[in-house]
Amino acid sequence: MKDFFDSVILLLILVNPFLVIVYLTEAVQTLNLKVFSSVLIRGAVIASGIFISFSLLGDVIFRELLGAEFASFQIFGGIVFLILGINFMLKGNQALEALRGPALEDAGHIAMPILVGPASVSASVMVGKRLEPLLAALAIIAAIGVSVSVMILLKRLHDWVKPRHEILVHRYVEVAGRLLAFIVGIYAIEMIMQGGIVWLERITKTMQGW
Repeated sequence: MKDFFDSVILLLILVNPFLVIVYLTEAVQTLNLKVFSSVLIRGAVIASGIFISFSLLGDVIFRELLGAEFASFQIFGGIVFLILGINFMLKGNQALEALRGPALEDAGHIAMPILVGPASVSASVMVGKRLEPLLAALAIIAAIGVSVSVMILLKRLHDWVKPRHEILVHRYVEVAGRLLAFIVGIYAIEMIMQGGIVWLERITKTMQGW
């Protein structure tokens, strides 16, 4: 059971509602609660399906379909995340504009790249290796469900707070954006290191075989 809760916590850290909501600032400010909730839930369903697929078929997808090692994905995803983290740190919330895009009511746009990213896909594969298929799916659904519920509550809080304390809303977005850059950078380095260790071990074994 410990592995189950550890997996849920891992996914919640990566799909952190308090940080993901920063990506959705424009949608939060523009859409009413009903529309926002509907779009967010549909995006979460799409993301959950992707995560479950990778948890069940991660190795098959990478090795059989793509002909690549999972470690290569970790390194590439880590590099992408590192670039994003550096942009966030240097440019602040302006760096989010390119990721938000104009499709505020597009569930697919919320699913990718906001909920589904290199780190969360990597975590899904690891959850699939750690748990039985059913438990892995339940852990993913639980984590996404909690994340979505918290974001809907944050939307309600935003609608109540903004007319009274608009400056606090802007301050939260600014601080959360910087925190997002810090966390993204940490996981980027971790992904690169994990992928690098796998390849280093493979190279070492190959050299020993000579």
